[in-house]
Amino acid sequence: MARQDRMTQTGTRRITVVSILLLVLAMTGPMQAEWMIAGCEEKMTWNEQGEQLFFPDAAAKDAVCLIDIGGNRLSPKIIATLPLANSVYGPPTNLVITPDEKLAFVSNPVKIVDTDGKPAVAPDNKLHLIDLEGTPRHISTIDVGQQPSGMDISPDGKLLLIANRAENAVSVLSIAGKSAALIGSVDVGVPTAAVTFTPNGRRALIVQKQHNKVGILHVRGTKVTYAPRQDINVGISPYNVAVCPRGSIALVANSGVTGGNDGNVDTVSVIDLEAKPAHVISAVTVGDGPEGLAISPTGRLAAAVLIRGSQNARANPATAWAYHKNGSVAILSIRGKIVRKIEEIEVGGMPEGVVFSDDGKYIYVGNFLSSDVSILKVDGRKVTNTGRTLTLPGHPGAMR
Repeated sequence: MARQDRMTQTGTRRITVVSILLLVLAMTGPMQAEWMIAGCEEKMTWNEQGEQLFFPDAAAKDAVCLIDIGGNRLSPKIIATLPLANSVYGPPTNLVITPDEKLAFVSNPVKIVDTDGKPAVAPDNKLHLIDLEGTPRHISTIDVGQQPSGMDISPDGKLLLIANRAENAVSVLSIAGKSAALIGSVDVGVPTAAVTFTPNGRRALIVQKQHNKVGILHVRGTKVTYAPRQDINVGISPYNVAVCPRGSIALVANSGVTGGNDGNVDTVSVIDLEAKPAHVISAVTVGDGPEGLAISPTGRLAAAVLIRGSQNARANPATAWAYHKNGSVAILSIRGKIVRKIEEIEVGGMPEGVVFSDDGKYIYVGNFLSSDVSILKVDGRKVTNTGRTLTLPGHPGAMR
């Protein structure tokens, strides 16, 4: 009888544990996706001779992929593909997700126009809003500045800044619920390619590619001002910028004279953001043409994507020696304010965007010419290419 009582008690405890787990699941609801967004452009590409090809009629095939990397990091799942115009022109940061992962923004920097019977690139000014709750869907498109390129959202999710390369200005938008409104622009006086907030949201860094500088914007609520005297001289043709989670340093990808197609190594500048004034304290030699750039949420590693001649002319005798079928990723170790390159990993053809998973254990690299995403595994400071890829329905020109 005593044994039967114990068995009954054990069974009751098991039922209670299961009941509690079911209650917790019911209260928390379904698992929220960990979103990665990729913009695929079909209206232009490059052939093996390095010639740029235009396909104006294919503009309607541009797409934005919403990808869940939280369910299985080795096998990300495309949840939705939306037919939205976007472009590989500019740094691969012309899209962004709000901190609460409920809304996404995608800009279309350029469009294809007819010039004397020949296709050519012209600035566009469209910004798409995507609702990420439930099944992702396009909810609106608004006009912003000319050639909206790199963009970023404030840590509190209330402000969106967009670098406009054809307008010498940064657009300022307020975000409320599932809408955004253009509330002003900051005149910078020179083209800006990318922008990123510092973790406290009080400053934003803007990349001035043609002038080899990074500028500083000061943010107070919705008021954004530019301080030109605080411009920081960096490397040749800076194209992208990222700030470490602590806000102590920023990294700047200097793409070099030809943007990664001449075989010569380029650098990543390290800016001390705690210094007064903020300034470059070191430069890390990374390889040919760093463009995509991301810092791990752990702050221990950074990934600088190298074009490495993979957009180059295979048959051009002047540059054939610099050609590689595939690009690569330079892995940088961060210890305090000391940054150094620790390895380089080959990925696909003409890699552009790069993303760390929220836990910092995986890196995803979008390969434009290969039409896929390379998946890399992070173990401490060791990074390896898993050999796994995610095939996309187009050419990923940007990824966040």
